[in-house]
Amino acid sequence: MNQLENIKLALGSIRANLLRSLLTLLIIAVGITCLVGILTAIDSILFSMSDNFNRLGANSFNIRPLSESLRSNDRGRTQKTSDPIVFDQAMRFKDAYQYGASKVSVESFCTGNAFIKHGDKKTNPTIRVIGVDENYMNTSAFEIVSGRNFTNTEVFSTSNKVILGSELVKTLFQDNPEKAVGKDVFINSNKYLVVGALKSKGSSSGGSNDSRVFIPLYNSKVLYGYADKAYNVTVAVAQPNEMDDAINHAIGVMRNVRKLKISQENDFEVRKSDGILNQLKEMTSTLRWSTVVIAMLTLLGASIGLMNIMLVSVTERTKEIGIRKALGATRKNVLLQFLIEAIVICLLGGIVGVSLGILMGFGVSVIVEGRFFIPWNWMILGFSVCIVVGLVSGLYPALKASKLDPIEALRYE
Repeated sequence: MNQLENIKLALGSIRANLLRSLLTLLIIAVGITCLVGILTAIDSILFSMSDNFNRLGANSFNIRPLSESLRSNDRGRTQKTSDPIVFDQAMRFKDAYQYGASKVSVESFCTGNAFIKHGDKKTNPTIRVIGVDENYMNTSAFEIVSGRNFTNTEVFSTSNKVILGSELVKTLFQDNPEKAVGKDVFINSNKYLVVGALKSKGSSSGGSNDSRVFIPLYNSKVLYGYADKAYNVTVAVAQPNEMDDAINHAIGVMRNVRKLKISQENDFEVRKSDGILNQLKEMTSTLRWSTVVIAMLTLLGASIGLMNIMLVSVTERTKEIGIRKALGATRKNVLLQFLIEAIVICLLGGIVGVSLGILMGFGVSVIVEGRFFIPWNWMILGFSVCIVVGLVSGLYPALKASKLDPIEALRYE
């Protein structure tokens, strides 16, 4: 008896006991749906979040002075605080740092209580003014929808040029970026020419990204600078897998810029922008394992039900087994027949479960507006689990059937 014939017999037995088989099949399908669907949904959400973080500048890191004071060994008293990264140091780092296609930007916070005026329209005095260089829009993932970015010449001149956030374009220019470009606005009492308008970026921990204006870096130094004013350095890497090497290189360059001796510890720190995303990945790792455990408990119940069905099937088909053995079927033939029958039921449930799981994952990707992909790894896992459940559930009934005495089986009524 070949295996194809065993599969045909298994399908015939399922049709003969359709309702009973269908209920077990559905229990297996529910477990596989939970397993494949939730894991696919988690991956879809993570891919969506990763894309969003990349657009927000997740493939970047900041270099800042240490946020805590350096302390001496004398009873823990504060000896000195970390010096800020001043303009000259920031520019030396930018010139010296060369790592692949990485880009370095330098920025400086000017004020958080400016007002912007155009004609008879004026904003509240809560606008943040930031001095930036020509790379800042790229490293911080701001997108210019109209106009242009600052040129290198403008960055190192005192020209009064400005790029407006989307909220300001909405307030001052009826949400028309094209209308804003080329117009004059006042930042407090200083007149600026609008050269660009930004796409909305939403809010972050630092407040609304859309209620900001950006001016050339040197212009901000002249108007808002002082001797030890701090400048923020940001490095954006081309690929996420380059992050660690890029950080190590940046540490070496910054140590040289800060003129630190070999025995001295870093008086600056590196902050990766993808920290939140990594924390979320760690949290979803726990969620994955929880999903697997829940799905396995569901499949355990399904396997018990399947074993019960197979034992009943062996009892109901005792005479049939006796006839097969009388016609020459070996114990191995009978064993394989019932094992394959259990596996076929599980695989049919797996097909239903995987299909529903993919639909669940697709639904989640549509809701979160993320990317959908065929979860081949979870599909393989789902079908592998089905085969294991079929083997475990069908083994005992199959062994029981294979050990039946053909003479006693033929007498069974």
